[in-house]
Amino acid sequence: MMPADLPTPPKAQSLRRALPWVVLVGLLAVAQTALVRLTLDYESSRAQERVEQTATVAASEIKQTLGRDLQSLQALLWNDPPLPRWKADAADLLHARRELARIELRDLAGEIRLGIDSPYRGPLFSLLPRQDIDVDAEVACATARRLSSPAYSRSYFVPLPGGLGVELLDVCLPVLRQGRPEGYLVASYVLQGLLFEGVNPAYSQSHELAFVEGDGTRLARSGNVARGRGVFVAQRLIDLPGVALQLRLDSATGEPDLIPNLATALVLGLSLALGAVVVLLVRDVRKRATAEHGLAEALAFRKAMEDSLVTGLRARDTDGRITYVNPAFCEMVGFPAAELIGKMTAENPPPYWPPELVDEYKRRQQVRLAGDIPPREGYETVFMRRGGERFPVMVFEAPLVDGQGRHSGWMSAVVDISAQRRAEELSRQQHEKLQATARLATVGEMASLLSHELNQPLAAISSYATGSINMMQEGSLDAATQRLIQHAIERIAEQAERAGRVIKSVHDFVRRREHVREAMRADQLIEAVMPLVRLQARKSATRVQVELPAPPEPMPRVVCDRTMVEQVLLNLTRNAIQAMEELPPEQRLLRIQARQVHPRWVEFWVIDQGPGISEEVAARLFTPFFTTKTEGMGLGLSLCRTVIEQHGGLLLFDNLTPPQGSGARFRFTLAAEASSAASRQAAALQSDATPS
Repeated sequence: MMPADLPTPPKAQSLRRALPWVVLVGLLAVAQTALVRLTLDYESSRAQERVEQTATVAASEIKQTLGRDLQSLQALLWNDPPLPRWKADAADLLHARRELARIELRDLAGEIRLGIDSPYRGPLFSLLPRQDIDVDAEVACATARRLSSPAYSRSYFVPLPGGLGVELLDVCLPVLRQGRPEGYLVASYVLQGLLFEGVNPAYSQSHELAFVEGDGTRLARSGNVARGRGVFVAQRLIDLPGVALQLRLDSATGEPDLIPNLATALVLGLSLALGAVVVLLVRDVRKRATAEHGLAEALAFRKAMEDSLVTGLRARDTDGRITYVNPAFCEMVGFPAAELIGKMTAENPPPYWPPELVDEYKRRQQVRLAGDIPPREGYETVFMRRGGERFPVMVFEAPLVDGQGRHSGWMSAVVDISAQRRAEELSRQQHEKLQATARLATVGEMASLLSHELNQPLAAISSYATGSINMMQEGSLDAATQRLIQHAIERIAEQAERAGRVIKSVHDFVRRREHVREAMRADQLIEAVMPLVRLQARKSATRVQVELPAPPEPMPRVVCDRTMVEQVLLNLTRNAIQAMEELPPEQRLLRIQARQVHPRWVEFWVIDQGPGISEEVAARLFTPFFTTKTEGMGLGLSLCRTVIEQHGGLLLFDNLTPPQGSGARFRFTLAAEASSAASRQAAALQSDATPS
């Protein structure tokens, strides 16, 4: 036996099994310790937040007190009261405001004209004269005079009899008469009194309030409460004109206790209960280990089998929710399993359902949910990939039974048959192309035969018409009759010649010969077909309106095969007249337009007032052999587009909407003669419109 095959000693196995539990117990101890610590930190943070909130409120109350006192001091100066009246009002104010210790009235030089002390304390300047410690008040008055508004001084210490003293703060208000400074009003605050009178007394019961300097030196504190513990401290800056006071709150409570704290006691109790639960879990883990091992082997085997399939698998419960999909199904529809599992077919349809078929699929799903278990026969449907592509699938469903033998849903096998459908569609298209090619060949033979058989009769018609004209010119008919007959026969000759050109052009077109192109005016093209257009228009009571550029605007000139373009105009106008046959005669209007739209292009429009072209017909309008007429062959518009594209242009159509009107508008472009006046004018307009 090899050394690697030696069994593990029992002691080593016991240590290996015990190690996870030792680690678990250690982690629980660390977690519970951290939980107790976090609980204490939470209690501390709450206490600190309360102190911060109290400090904000206290600072706000002090600032409000100072503002209220400032309004009262300004009221002493209203209406320029005499000194006796001012003295009485100042005494009343000192009696009502305990935080004020002294009010002085000074002249512009800073000399005290009159000073009144608070009745609640003795004179402030009994040991040191006011003039010896008046520097801060003078600075405040100078600031107040410069700003024309009240200003506060820095705090300063004033000794009192008995070895004590107080910290004072002065505020100076300029006295103005008729807009000119006349003196100052100086009021002195005792900082300790300001803390006592300006802050809610309830705060002093649990906090030490003090004014401090920037280095932390305490200037004054409120009340006789116990000093702060220095654990939860908050400071706020009270910004005043000329000075800033720093208020500090120090809570009288210390760190939260461990056991008396209810939250901490609950955490410790839960920790003990959790330890007991861990002991009970140890007994159950061994039993579960064997069962889980066997289940894991079975699941791994099933997953490997399902992942190897190319057929998509989908499981649904009795409510229609998707509970499982295999990788082949996810790859088929392009959505991950997380986006498919749990989707409802009623309120939240699966993302692989095409939006236009959601209602139909919902109805089909409701029938399945309300009826019996569906049979095992497959059915074909359409799914949608993530990119929006629709593809056909074949779905085979079977009942899904749980461990207790109850019907819990359906298991579906989904096969993508899009490749099969593409092959079938390709075969159908090839068959249709072969049929179309055969019909086109027949059309070519008919066109060749037509051109060969009709050339001789048309030539005879032309000869007879020419001979008749010559005979009438030599006869003795009266002039009026001669002119009428001559005009009619000239028309016969002209149309016969034109018919010959058409047949020759069709013959050349079928044989793919080069056409003769010439430069001519747009109005000549339109006028050449107008006799036939007006003849058909008179039969259907249709009005014809030709819109061409009016002088002095030059007429557009095009380079084209005149015969083929005339045939295009005839086909378009004939279709337009036929499209208006259902309208009342007064509404039948055919419009023919031509205009130079670009230095290189001339555009022709044929517009009717008919019902327009539906979407179904528009999709196949230029398809060979497609027609909506009972006796039509479906080649007119197809040949028109081919002729225009051979000329390098485009043949388009659209339906008119109000306010443009109603009906269909066909328009095509032909190459303009580069040297024509209309082309030069269009080029000049385009050059002017282009920004430099």
